[in-house]
Amino acid sequence: MDIASDPDSHQRDRTLIFVAAFVRAIAIAMTGVLLGVYLHRLQFSATAIGATITAGLAGGALAALVATFTADRFGRRRFLRWIALLSAAGGFVVAYASAERAVIAAAFLGMVNGMGRDRGAAMIIEQAILPSTVPDERRTHTFAVYNVLLSAGAAIGGLIAGTPALLQRTGWVASELGALRAGMGLYAALMAAVAILYLFLSRVVESEHPQAGFKVSPQSRSVLARLSGLFLLDSLGGGFLTQALVSFFFVERFGVSAAEVGMLFFGAAIANALSQFAAAWLARRIGLVNTMVFTHIPGNLLMVAVAFAPTFPIAAVLFLARESLVQMDVPTRQSYVMAVVAPAERTLASGVTGLVRMGGWALAPTLAGAVMEGLSLTTPFIIGPGLKVLYDVLLFRAFSGLRPPEEHRAAAGASRA
Repeated sequence: MDIASDPDSHQRDRTLIFVAAFVRAIAIAMTGVLLGVYLHRLQFSATAIGATITAGLAGGALAALVATFTADRFGRRRFLRWIALLSAAGGFVVAYASAERAVIAAAFLGMVNGMGRDRGAAMIIEQAILPSTVPDERRTHTFAVYNVLLSAGAAIGGLIAGTPALLQRTGWVASELGALRAGMGLYAALMAAVAILYLFLSRVVESEHPQAGFKVSPQSRSVLARLSGLFLLDSLGGGFLTQALVSFFFVERFGVSAAEVGMLFFGAAIANALSQFAAAWLARRIGLVNTMVFTHIPGNLLMVAVAFAPTFPIAAVLFLARESLVQMDVPTRQSYVMAVVAPAERTLASGVTGLVRMGGWALAPTLAGAVMEGLSLTTPFIIGPGLKVLYDVLLFRAFSGLRPPEEHRAAAGASRA
């Protein structure tokens, strides 16, 4: 459906997706903090805790895979509602069951995310819907708003994770376990609220070609194959630079406290959020691929400089400068992928590229930890950025000539003028 034909529905759908993503990010971030502690208070063994977290991530990965290939046929609205309802139900069982098998099964079926970051099926579908709610010229800005809301929700979720301790201190709940159960119950309630929000999405969010399924044009197949290979390389580089490993580096290298590192990451989160909007502004002037590449390369070179900084204040300044650049490729990357495939192929494109990135993130931290232990603390700060710079160079060579529609129109208008 043309955007101009039903602007009210598109604005309402876009707002609903923004709010749902924000609430979901709060719930997932809160669970990422609470789940391990909660399971420990249930007297789960370390093996059972690991199995529960793995089960939740495996359920989420399976749901993402199913969404990639079937959501358009099943119905995007229906799929989103069922994902949220299953998450709510799984969270409720995890909150009030005690048997290990029941909790592990509920974590799998409910896709209970113990990592604290949203990378699931709902995000795949939402990213496929959002471009159809705005003109091409506003697509990147829309993705910037979407990502900022996810980050803000994650930050708030981390704060709300302190609610169980507050409930116990104020006497509302008698025991720590009871307070933690209440926290997990809040997760279930938030996911139920997300399901309710999805009820109000209009039918215009549905794919106009739900029969597409596995079918993509030869051109899109080639584009997705090349992008997926490049995104795998980028995510492998990113896996060497996870927040946990960077935090470990700062503590070990400079002897700073966890509180100081926490403040640094808070500043980094603000820099990330501001850079998302800067990315949309810059992309309108120099193009999506140029924005992705020419902000990403200096950002990663700054990370190499962090590894060799002589003092923590200098390292912190370099790190914050890096964080003000390195996330500018997120909304531009999402916008670009959605722009270079047909509308009927967007769910598949979002899912395939997302799953590839998840695989890279899962593999690299183990390698990074082994490198840190076997070689030196600074080695991942060279390997990770090196892989990312290689990705940038290859991306520019492969895709600088493939422009999204709005850039073609701007170039045509400039040539006529």
